[in-house]
Amino acid sequence: MVNYKRFTLDNGLRVLVHEDKSTPLVAMNILYDVGSKDEDPSATGLAHLLEHHMYGGSLNIPEYDKPLQLAGGENNAYTSNDITNYYLTMPSENIETGFWLESDRMIELDFSQKNFDTQKNVVIEEFKQRYLNKPYGDAMLMLRSLAYKVHPYRWPTIGMDISHIENTDLEQVKRFFFSYYAPNNAILTLTGNITYDLAYRLSQKWFGPIDKRHILCRNLPSEPAQNEERVQTIEKDVPVTALYKAWHIGSRNSPDYYTLDLITDILSGGESGRLYNKLVRGKKLFSKINAYITSDIDPGLLIVHGKLMKGIKKEHAEDSLNEVIKSLQNPSGIKNDMKKVKNKFESSTVFSNTSILNKANNLSFNELLGNPNLINQEVNLYRKVNPDMVIEACRRYFIPSNCSTLYYKSTRIDK
Repeated sequence: MVNYKRFTLDNGLRVLVHEDKSTPLVAMNILYDVGSKDEDPSATGLAHLLEHHMYGGSLNIPEYDKPLQLAGGENNAYTSNDITNYYLTMPSENIETGFWLESDRMIELDFSQKNFDTQKNVVIEEFKQRYLNKPYGDAMLMLRSLAYKVHPYRWPTIGMDISHIENTDLEQVKRFFFSYYAPNNAILTLTGNITYDLAYRLSQKWFGPIDKRHILCRNLPSEPAQNEERVQTIEKDVPVTALYKAWHIGSRNSPDYYTLDLITDILSGGESGRLYNKLVRGKKLFSKINAYITSDIDPGLLIVHGKLMKGIKKEHAEDSLNEVIKSLQNPSGIKNDMKKVKNKFESSTVFSNTSILNKANNLSFNELLGNPNLINQEVNLYRKVNPDMVIEACRRYFIPSNCSTLYYKSTRIDK
C-alpha cells in the first residue's frame, strides 16, 4: 500500500506526498499537463524541444545540472503525446535545492538566441539519428499517420517532420512555454524521506509565489471511427521486411484498458508469449515480434510489429499472426496464460513501487488521470480480467475494418 497525502496551492499547483523513511533519498516529480498533442499541426515538436530547453538554464540559474550534482542529485525527463515529465532524486537533507531549481525554471527559462539554437540543433540531430538515418526509424511516423487522420496522435513526440523543428523560431517556443508551463498546469509529487509538513512548507516557499498563467484551452479533434482496413506498402533498403499492424482502442481510463493490456502480455510476454512461441521459435517466420498498447490518455492503439525471416512471404507471416490473435478467443486455451501474466504483472508492479522514483512518477500520472489511488488498485483491476472479457475485447477490436497495416518491404530480398 502506497499511502499519500495531497494539497493544492492557491496558484493551482497540485502536490502529492508519500513518506518513506527506509531511504535517505527524496524523489521529486513534476508533471506538466502538456504534450505533443497540444501542438499546432503546422508546427510540431515544440513540447519535446522545450524538454531540452528546460536544461539550458533559467532566468536566474545559468546551469541547471551543476548545483543539482553538487547537492548529490540526479535528474532526467521525458515527453510523450500527453505529458512532459521532469524528475530528480537527491539526499533528503538537500531536497530544498530541488525546490529552488524546479521553481526557478517554472518561472522563466533562459530564452537567449544562443541557448535556443543549441537545443534546436540537438533535437534536429536526434530526429535524424532516430527517425531518418536508422533502419525502420520512420516506420512509426508512417504508421501513426496511417492510423490517425485528424487527432494529433498522428505525429510522434519529436514532431511530424524535421522541417517543423528547423523552421521553429524562438518566439514560438516562448509562446508555447508561457501557455502551458505553469503551476496551475502542473503536478508536483514528492516521495521518500520527506514529511508532509516539510513538503508543504517548501512548496509554499518556492512554488507559492509563482503566479497562475492563462492555460490554452484544449480542444482536440476526436478521431472518427475507422470503418475500413487501411494498408500501406513502402520499399526501402533495409535488411529484411517488417510488418506493422495497429488497431484502435479506447482511452487510458476506458473499461477495456486492463483487458487489452493483459492481451498484449499474453501475446508478447517475452519468450513465453504466444507470438514468440508460435511465430519465432515454432514456425520461424519472424526473427522478433512484439505487441503493446500505447496507453495514451485519449483513445490509443494496440500495435503488433515484427521483422520477418529472410525468404518469408509477408502474406504467409501475416496470416499466421492473425491465427495467433484468433486463438485468444478459445477460453480453455487462455486460462493458464492469463494466470501466468497476472502473476507476472503483480510481481513487476509491486517491485516497481519499491522505487521512490517510480512511485513519484506513478502518483503524478494517476493524479492527472483523476485517481492517484490507482497506484494501489491496478493489480486488482488487472486480476479482475476474465476469459469472457478477453474474448469480447478480441471480437470487438481485432477486426479488419479497425486495422491499419504497414508493410515495410526490403528491396534487398523482395524484388
